[in-house]
Amino acid sequence: MASTQATSNADPSLQPSRSALEEYERDSRPPFVLTLTEIKLLGIAGVGFFLDAYDLFIINPVATMLKYRLYGGEPLPAGLEGFLKAGANIGSVIGQLSFGYAADAFGRKAVYGKELMLIIFATIMSITVPTGSLSPDNCLIYLTIFRIILGVGVGGDYPMSSSITSDRANIRKRGTLLAYIFSNQGWGSLVGSLATMIVLAAYKHSMDTNGDTNKVDGVWRIIIGISLIPAFGTLYQRLTLPESSRFLASQKPVELDDIEKLKKEQAAAEGSSPKPGSELEKDVSSSSDEAPEEVLAKKAHIREFITYFSEWRHGKHLVGTCLCWFLLDIAFYGINLNQNVVLQQIGFDGGSGSAWERLFKVSTGGIIITVLGFVPGYYVSVLTIEKLGRKWIQIQGFLMAALFLGILAGKFNELSSAGFIVCFAFLQFFFNFGANTTTYCYPAELFPTRFRAFAHGISAASGKAGAIISALAFNSLTEDIGTPNVLWIFVGCCFAGAAFTLLLPEVRGRDPDAILANELREAKSAERRNAAQ
Repeated sequence: MASTQATSNADPSLQPSRSALEEYERDSRPPFVLTLTEIKLLGIAGVGFFLDAYDLFIINPVATMLKYRLYGGEPLPAGLEGFLKAGANIGSVIGQLSFGYAADAFGRKAVYGKELMLIIFATIMSITVPTGSLSPDNCLIYLTIFRIILGVGVGGDYPMSSSITSDRANIRKRGTLLAYIFSNQGWGSLVGSLATMIVLAAYKHSMDTNGDTNKVDGVWRIIIGISLIPAFGTLYQRLTLPESSRFLASQKPVELDDIEKLKKEQAAAEGSSPKPGSELEKDVSSSSDEAPEEVLAKKAHIREFITYFSEWRHGKHLVGTCLCWFLLDIAFYGINLNQNVVLQQIGFDGGSGSAWERLFKVSTGGIIITVLGFVPGYYVSVLTIEKLGRKWIQIQGFLMAALFLGILAGKFNELSSAGFIVCFAFLQFFFNFGANTTTYCYPAELFPTRFRAFAHGISAASGKAGAIISALAFNSLTEDIGTPNVLWIFVGCCFAGAAFTLLLPEVRGRDPDAILANELREAKSAERRNAAQ
């Protein structure tokens, strides 16, 4: 009891890792061992990243299928193809900014779930493309419009799920839980490739044996529609998830004398011995003396956000998270949105055979890429993020990605298929055991709860801006200067990302709410001294 009181009365400036709003677990389990409550939260929040990666993977085979359905096997118009592939990322920027601001201004509960409703709506509309009545170009435009709406929902999930998770996470396990949720991207890619292969296998007789290539129209619709299953499966849980005590407490002034009270409130919602099925429900009733409506009325307005980040000590952190994510996504999406270049090098580009054989070979190549690099990298991050720290993982990830991109660029026309596969697998591994994971974790852990969602949305939108540049510019740049030179540009982006990471502090064990409370206390003390003089 004495130790608890000592902790609660300690100066946050001396103990920044001690949270005013968190109950520390008293067991010795490693961070990657989750409680039932955390597993439930993982299932609710992780589906957005599953859908993001699923969509990222399937748009390449879907575009190839539309080539056979709409253009008789001829390539899609270059401009429309780029717009189709970039559509979801364009929408993501809108979703990340709008949902990020709304989550801070109106509360997580008021907004969470709406992004998933958008995803469901856009997915349903995407599979209704009237390929039999519209012209080929208009079909692509129709699909792209709803892919932009889909992107708004997917983009909105970035600040929402990260904030929902960080608001509820124990600081000792916060990075691990965020990495777990982000690792759903790996599973989304894997399931996307598996779903494509399974549906194609079901259509083998009609497409390959009977030669009816138009049946591909059913294949791509089924592949897109499969994503509705996890979306509907978690919609109710998102819409009914209560507000966290940490967010409610952040919406009113936090005096240091209230720290012990706040610790007790958070313990009621995040106790170390949770009862399955009841912890999340206890969040609202135990979190504040004020009614939730009264607390949420104290919105985090844009002026307050600007005032906070106008100080360089805070602003440099937002600059760092934005630039690192922007530079990462130029390289990451430049590679992954144009996997046909990679598949061609390893002999799985589907350059020969019937339409069905080509599509199946491309899907097989996607499985190879995902299994070798995507999934392993994410889980090494999960296992090590609380030991190595976010900053170390991000810098080494950028540098190792630059190394393997440099090898691919320098030996692009000389590497054997086996050598290319190995090099590309290591590249994907260090993207995911590196900046692709930590650029997501950093904004969720670095910024105070009061500004967290909007700051995360701005950072994520900066990343998607880089993805859009890659999606629109990669093909034309490749034609102008060649693929190896484009890869050298990606090398430069990775080195720059490592440099800008130096703007960021290590956030392992760091409580931004306690730090903000201490800054406010110091500011009030300074005002009193000035008034006294």
